Amino acid sequence: MRPGPRNLITDVAGLKVGNAEDHRVKTGVTVLTAERPFVAAVSVMGGAPGTRETDLLAPDRLVQEADALVLSGGSALGLDAASGVADALRAAGRGFAVGDQRVPIVPAAILFDLANGGAKDWAENPYRRLGAAALAAAGESFALGTAGAGTGATARGLKGGLGSASAVIGGGFTVGALVAVNALGAPVVGEGGHFWAAPWEIGAEFGGRGPAPAGAFAPEAEVLPQKQPGEATTIAIVATDAALTQAQATRMAVAAQDGIARALVPAHTLLDGDLVFAAATGARPLSDPLADAFRLGHAAAACLARAIARAVYEARPAPGDPLPCWRDRFGG
Repeated sequence: MRPGPRNLITDVAGLKVGNAEDHRVKTGVTVLTAERPFVAAVSVMGGAPGTRETDLLAPDRLVQEADALVLSGGSALGLDAASGVADALRAAGRGFAVGDQRVPIVPAAILFDLANGGAKDWAENPYRRLGAAALAAAGESFALGTAGAGTGATARGLKGGLGSASAVIGGGFTVGALVAVNALGAPVVGEGGHFWAAPWEIGAEFGGRGPAPAGAFAPEAEVLPQKQPGEATTIAIVATDAALTQAQATRMAVAAQDGIARALVPAHTLLDGDLVFAAATGARPLSDPLADAFRLGHAAAACLARAIARAVYEARPAPGDPLPCWRDRFGG
């Protein structure tokens, strides 16, 4: 397993990602899209999700493909970002055909960033505008850390952020992950700067510190929440160029949830809204449906763990931040 040329989810050929931010509000939106619809699925394991059109992504539903996936700040208010994306896609002639009409399929998930020091005194919900701007900015390269949906994100004791990673695996398949980390759990071990995701790091993509030394974390330690219900979540997308059915993509999303548990402690709590979308472009057929699906699930989990650590590692300070960045605290 090795990273793709960008070490971003856009190493999956045909995918594009765009970010838009409002640094005064300390919030933002990230959009994943492609030139044509792609198979999409979802797995929700957190106890406090905020979503749009996720029921549509079950394998037994009529629509099997999406035009875009949206990750947004703003809590429930941020779901309006998907409306801005859908408006722009419809204007471009994209969407599920219903008679002479087009209905863009734009599932979305949100995180809570309304108590992060930013100005939330807007007269008009900004997320529709931010969604349209993120779609317009979509390309193969995009910023990580304090960017897009990760702009105002926080984790336990540190700023969160937007992360991404990729891998090329056996069979020539490419897998990528994109994540906004706003977790209740900690991305680092104890009070040190070693990431829980260290065993899956490739090179020095998030500092190269390796696993924490023995004794850095007491297994019997009881972790108490530092956020209130509805204030924490990790929302992610894993993607591949493999030709997957919606059922197979759903299993890849389920497997990728392991990446959250590897990189954040604790994960999937009642107070988190942890969610993973899956996207499959269908460019590369499976040669062995069982073995290839197994590899894809493992790679998706590993990529997501790496992307979570990169999100925190790449965060940058901004005026009014309630928490320090990893680099400021641990001298990255």
